[in-house]
Amino acid sequence: MESNKTFTMIKPDAVANGHIGGILDQIIKAGFSIKAMKLTSLSAEKAGEFYAVHKERPFYGDLVKFMSSGPIVAAILEKDNAVEEFRKLIGATDPKKAEEGTIRNRFAESIEANAVHGSDSDENAAIEGSFFFSAFERV
Repeated sequence: MESNKTFTMIKPDAVANGHIGGILDQIIKAGFSIKAMKLTSLSAEKAGEFYAVHKERPFYGDLVKFMSSGPIVAAILEKDNAVEEFRKLIGATDPKKAEEGTIRNRFAESIEANAVHGSDSDENAAIEGSFFFSAFERV
């Protein structure tokens, strides 16, 4: 089932490097509407909870440490076929493999510090959006 909402986070590397505005501009120019957004920080505990699906993977500890290293911007975005369209917009996880003009191609430093998170399915978009936003905080 295709949904019209997805979830994203601008990660600590992109926030620290002053890329919030550039990333949001690219998202809006691609036709997404922002339905909820906040600047916040993740504790190591909350980052671990959010990325629990990766708990058994070797990079989990480094991921939790990185995601709790500084502020992030969490957002719920809306557009037809939002998850698939946003995945195209952000590009490959490894910015060296990301297509020209994608968010990760333009703003990411490395495969680990890759500027943004994007939900990989409609189900995860709903779960991830609910992790950060109550119904009251969404428009």
